[in-house]
Amino acid sequence: MPKYLCEGRYTSDGVKGLAHEGGSRRRADIAKTVESAGGKLEAVYFAFGDADFFIIFDAPDNASAAALSVAANQSGFVTSKIIVLISPDEMDRAIKKATTVEYLPPGH
Repeated sequence: MPKYLCEGRYTSDGVKGLAHEGGSRRRADIAKTVESAGGKLEAVYFAFGDADFFIIFDAPDNASAAALSVAANQSGFVTSKIIVLISPDEMDRAIKKATTVEYLPPGH
């Protein structure tokens, strides 16, 4: 299954909810949400700075990952973005495939 990284921020209402239920409960709820889209939660990390949390999960496909993003963002409790992660083996295949791509730089 493809792997994804979700980076997000809580709105003020989201922070209130997190403070009320706690981090462990939030992780359990996130796991249920990911599973409802056919995925599997790998990790949840809370942070401070530009992002409030990072979530690593597997999903069956990009549409499933996008559905998770839409559901979370439309809640009004978080704003997040999802990044597709590529394994070292996939990067090796991409590098090998790049040798067959016919790229024409701008101006040439």
